[in-house]
Parts: sequence; C-alpha cells; structure tokens
Amino acid sequence: MTGPLTAPTRRGAPRHCGWCGLEIGGDARGGRPRRYCAQSCRQRAYERRAAVQRGGLPEDAVVLSAGELADLQDRLFQLRCAAEDIVTAMGDGASPDELRVLAERVGSAAEGLERLR
Repeated sequence: MTGPLTAPTRRGAPRHCGWCGLEIGGDARGGRPRRYCAQSCRQRAYERRAAVQRGGLPEDAVVLSAGELADLQDRLFQLRCAAEDIVTAMGDGASPDELRVLAERVGSAAEGLERLR
C-alpha cells in the first residue's frame, strides 16, 4: 500500500519521498521499500497524519498550506497556457517542428504536476 503522496512504482523506476518528493536512492538491504528519504520526513508525515486525525478530516485528505496551493495553481496555469499555445499555433498553421517544441513545453509543465512537493 502506498501513502497519499506516493504512487506505485515499477521495479527499477525511481522512488520518491512521501513527504518532500526527493528521489530515494536504492536500498540494498531488501525488505519493504522505504517511503521517506530521511527520519525528519518520516516524522513530518506522522505529524501531518496525527493533525488530520485530530481535525476530523478523512485519513486520505490532502492538506496544503496557502503557499503550496498558490504554487499548485501557478503550475496548473502554466500547463493550461502551454496547451492553449498549441491550439493557437495549429490554427495559425505552425510547422511540425514548432508544434513539437510547444508539445515539449506541455510535457515539461505537466512533469511539474506529477507530484505534490
């Protein structure tokens, strides 16, 4: 089972910390895969879970600070603008090379939204 901020990963795919999002290095000791990159991240995740339980929120609730929400909204806006640029360029008869560059921008903007950090 994975935590609220982590997704299942394929064998060999990089794993990311369930708290800060940093990549977790390979673990040669075997056993259950690590969910956090450091003890401090594990502690912050525990504190968040405890706060959510005290607040009466569902266990799978995601709590964001105002700054984190603003950052997420900014990244979503960038993704929407990049997608709109492709639609506009297609209407203007852009070349395949121009469309490829714009599509790469959409990919880059979407990549930033894959994980909450």
